[in-house]
Amino acid sequence: MTTGKHAVSTIVFVAILMTSIVFNVAAQDIPTVLPDPDGKPGDATRPVHQLQDDFRKLEFGMFIHYNMATYKGVQWVAGYHSPADFNPGVDAIDTDAWADAAVSAGMTYGVLTVKHVAGFCLWDSKYTTYDVMHPDCPYKKDLVAQFIQSFKSRGLKVGLYYCWRNPGFGGPEKYKVLPPECDPATHTLKEQNEFQKAQIAELLTRYPDVFYIWNDGLDDQVMPADEILTHIRSIRPNVIASANWWSWGKKGTPYVDIAVKEMRHFPEGNTAPGETCWCLEQKWFWGEGAHPKTAEQVVDLMATVNSRNSNFLLNVGPDRNGNIAESSLKTLAEVGKLRNP
Repeated sequence: MTTGKHAVSTIVFVAILMTSIVFNVAAQDIPTVLPDPDGKPGDATRPVHQLQDDFRKLEFGMFIHYNMATYKGVQWVAGYHSPADFNPGVDAIDTDAWADAAVSAGMTYGVLTVKHVAGFCLWDSKYTTYDVMHPDCPYKKDLVAQFIQSFKSRGLKVGLYYCWRNPGFGGPEKYKVLPPECDPATHTLKEQNEFQKAQIAELLTRYPDVFYIWNDGLDDQVMPADEILTHIRSIRPNVIASANWWSWGKKGTPYVDIAVKEMRHFPEGNTAPGETCWCLEQKWFWGEGAHPKTAEQVVDLMATVNSRNSNFLLNVGPDRNGNIAESSLKTLAEVGKLRNP
């Protein structure tokens, strides 16, 4: 197993021994249906096709890959790294600048990686200490709440990316995906799914402005589509969900509400409501020396994406200070000018 340069703190390991308590809490605390800010009075169960149509009208969004991988210089974090490694070195990450960049490009929504394969959570989760509020984490701010406030204040809709532990990740000693309280090396798929469903419920109830859950690694190897959709809609009836298949051969195939393609176009004549994800820079997470595509390249990509019944979700990777590179900010602003001369 690959480990970080720092040992995981005693608090985190003690939490592993409290797993049974965590799962009891998770089972008891999954909430009931909440009022949905995207719904209308008397319209708590809008038809799925209407949710899909509304989603497609958004056309253009910002994907933000920012998590433990940003600080480890990798795209996939292996093993558990110390929460101390998540250190932006600033009092508060300027999420307003992220939102302003999205507005400058003419984007209508944003999606943040609140839990990637590192298992590290960007909010204060009651199911784990492996998050931004850990005693060893220098940041100690709810970055999910910051992101939502910044985007909402500028009229943008907000979605959250959540990575699921898929059997395709291979041996549980390497890519953990889940926090230590539900370490895949010691927990069954059923236990992992219950933990993950509890965290999804937590996100949907704590952040009622979220309209969209972007599920990575979720497919029929993890659970049936009906099961996760029933779970989500029992909490927030009008939240929409996408799922990125583990298998490259199945990416773009409908699974839940929205089909997802990664760095590939849907075929001409596609009828499945879709979303196509592309990197503005070379990789999902920030890396030294990365440079963005040109505004013309972005606009050309988006034209093809949108013509194939798909939204364009363009990724930016903030650096270790939480800043989007100046060259990427410039490209985004140029995209906005090209689209609205």
